[in-house]
Amino acid sequence: MKEAVKLKTNDQNGLFYIEVDEKTEAKMTFIFAGTDKIIIDHTEVNPGNNGKGYGKMMVEKAVEFAREKNIKIIPLCNFAKSVFDKTPTFKDVL
Repeated sequence: MKEAVKLKTNDQNGLFYIEVDEKTEAKMTFIFAGTDKIIIDHTEVNPGNNGKGYGKMMVEKAVEFAREKNIKIIPLCNFAKSVFDKTPTFKDVL
């Protein structure tokens, strides 16, 4: 079974995360920058989950979220920036 990326938000920030057996194993935080942008500021995957693609899954979910809301993403987090740099199909949300 493929893990699903979940989302929590409030008026100021948000969190994409992956739970396995009710434990958060990966998370990517962002803040809203006005009404038309989010800034991804941190990505974290718990030890033992390297190579499972959790980080990229969360970036993909962020791109999906940005497209749905017609907003842009500023990837300040080095990991998120590296995924955007390697994925030309995500350029529309930058």
